[in-house]
Amino acid sequence: MLGWVQGQPCSRGAESPAILDLLMANRIHITTAIIYSNGPPHVGHAYEMLATDAFARFQRRKLGAANVTFLTGTDEHGDKNKRAADAIGLHPKAFADKISALFRQGWAGLDISYDIFVRTTDPVHEAFVQKMLARTYESGDIYFKDYEGLYCVGCERFYTEKELLPGNICPVHNRAAEPIKEGNYFLKLEKYRETIRRNIEKNPDFIRPERYRNEALRMLDEPLDDLCISRPKARLDWGIALPFDDKYVTYVWYDALWAYMSELPDTDDASLTAILPVTEHFIGKDILKTHAVYWPAMLMAVGLPTYRHLNVHGFMNFGGARLSKSSGNIEDPVAYQQTVGPDALRFFILREFTYGLDGDFSEERVIDRYNSDLANDLGNLTSRVLSMAARYSQGAITAAPVGSAAGAGGDPLDVALAQTFASIPARVAPLVEELAFNRALEAIWQALDAANKYIVATSPFTLAKDPANGPRVAQILANLVEGLRVVADTLEPFMPVASKKILGLLNVDEKLARAPYGDGIKPGHRVNPTTPLFPRIDKKART
Repeated sequence: MLGWVQGQPCSRGAESPAILDLLMANRIHITTAIIYSNGPPHVGHAYEMLATDAFARFQRRKLGAANVTFLTGTDEHGDKNKRAADAIGLHPKAFADKISALFRQGWAGLDISYDIFVRTTDPVHEAFVQKMLARTYESGDIYFKDYEGLYCVGCERFYTEKELLPGNICPVHNRAAEPIKEGNYFLKLEKYRETIRRNIEKNPDFIRPERYRNEALRMLDEPLDDLCISRPKARLDWGIALPFDDKYVTYVWYDALWAYMSELPDTDDASLTAILPVTEHFIGKDILKTHAVYWPAMLMAVGLPTYRHLNVHGFMNFGGARLSKSSGNIEDPVAYQQTVGPDALRFFILREFTYGLDGDFSEERVIDRYNSDLANDLGNLTSRVLSMAARYSQGAITAAPVGSAAGAGGDPLDVALAQTFASIPARVAPLVEELAFNRALEAIWQALDAANKYIVATSPFTLAKDPANGPRVAQILANLVEGLRVVADTLEPFMPVASKKILGLLNVDEKLARAPYGDGIKPGHRVNPTTPLFPRIDKKART
C-alpha cells in the first residue's frame, strides 16, 4: 500500500480498509496537466505551475510533506510532437528528451517543488497504459469501427461540425480541422454519461470554479460520441502500441491522462482506489472536456473512482491575445526570473490573476507590481525594521511583542497591530483552499500596510532621539519584528525565495518561523543586518 516518508515514496504491507481510510484522511495528491513537449516552456505554462505549486506548498505545511505528492510531467507522443520533431530533423524521442529537459530546467529556475516528473515515454508509464488498455478492452468498453471526422492536430482530437467555428475552424487553435477517414478503436463514453453527470450534480465543488462545473454539465446534456483512442501506425507510429492490435498506437489523451497515476509507488487497484478520491487536478479551461468527461469515463471503465476536485484556470493573455506557441507571442518564464528574481513572476501571477478567469500579462505590469508591492511595501518594511534594530539596539530585541505571554499591553496601536498579525494565517488558509490566491496575498498585504502605518503613527525614529524613550522604541521594534516573522512565514507558499531570505535576515529557523504570533521572537534574540530584497526597477532603463 501507499506510504510516504519525508516526502519520498515507500512500500508497506497490506492494510485493512479502515486503516487505509485513516491513512488517506490527511493525504493529498496534486497534479498539473501533463504538458505537450512540442515546444519549450512559456509563461502560460508557468501560470498553472505556480498556482499548483503554491497550493502544494500550502498543503505540505498543513498536512506534512510526507502526506503530499505533487506530480507534473511532459506528454511526448502524438501527431503534434511528431510533426514538431520532423520539422527540425530529429527523431521524436530525441526531440522529446530535449524539450522535457527544458521544462525541468525552467521549473527548477522557478522553484517548482514537484515530487514526481512523469514522461509519457517512460517504460513504466507505457506498461501501465497498456495494462489499462487491455483491461478496458477485455471489459467490452473498447471497440473498433470505421470513422470519418474533422481532426485538430493542436488539440489531438476529433471535432463534430457543431463544435467548430464557421469554416471548420478549431475554436482553440484558430486553424482548420483536417478531414480524416480511417478505422480506429473507440472508448464507450455514452455508457457513462449519466453516471458522470450525477457525480457532478451531487458534488457541487467537484469542478471549480462553478462556471466550469456548469459548462461541464452542458457538455453532458446530449448523448456523447464515443472517444477515438487510437491511430493506425500507417499514419502515426509515434505512440504506445495497443496490446490487442499491434497495427495501432493509442490516442494521446488516453496515454497522457494515465500519467497522473502511472508512476506512483503503488498502482494496484487498492492503492489507486485510495489515492484518486484525494486527488486535486489543476488544468486550463481548454482541456475541460478531456478531464470532466473523458477522464472519469476512463476511470469508470476499469472500476476506479474519480478524483476529488478538477481545478480549472483561465488563459493567460498577452496584449489581449492568448499566450500560445501557435500564436508566436510566447514569453520565456526563465528570462523573467533571471531579470527580476524568481519570486517576482510568482507574485505577479498569483496576485494579479483571479483563478478561473483569464488574465493579461505584460512586462510593464510585472514591473509596476514589483515596484509598488515588493520594493515599496514588503522590501521597504523589512529594510526599515532591520535598520532600526541595528541602529537602536545593535540588532538585539530587548522587549516581548504585545500579544505574547510576556508582552506588555495597553497601547491601542500595539494591540491593533498584534491582532492584525495574529489573524493572518487564519485569514489566508481558507482563501488558499478556495484557490483565491490573489485574495490571500491581499490579506497579507493589508497586514504590511498596517505595519507601515504603525511606523508612521508611533514614529520610532523621532522617539529614539530621546534616550528616555528607549523602552518604547524597544517595544515597537519587538512588535514589528514578530509581525514581520509571521508575514515571511505565511508568504512561503507564494514566495519561497523571498520568505527564506526574510527569515534569514530575522535569524529565524523553520521551527521558530512556524510559531503563532506571540510565540516566536523573544527578548535576547538578535536579527541580522538588512540587505536589499527588491531593488526598484527603472522602467525607462528597460525600454
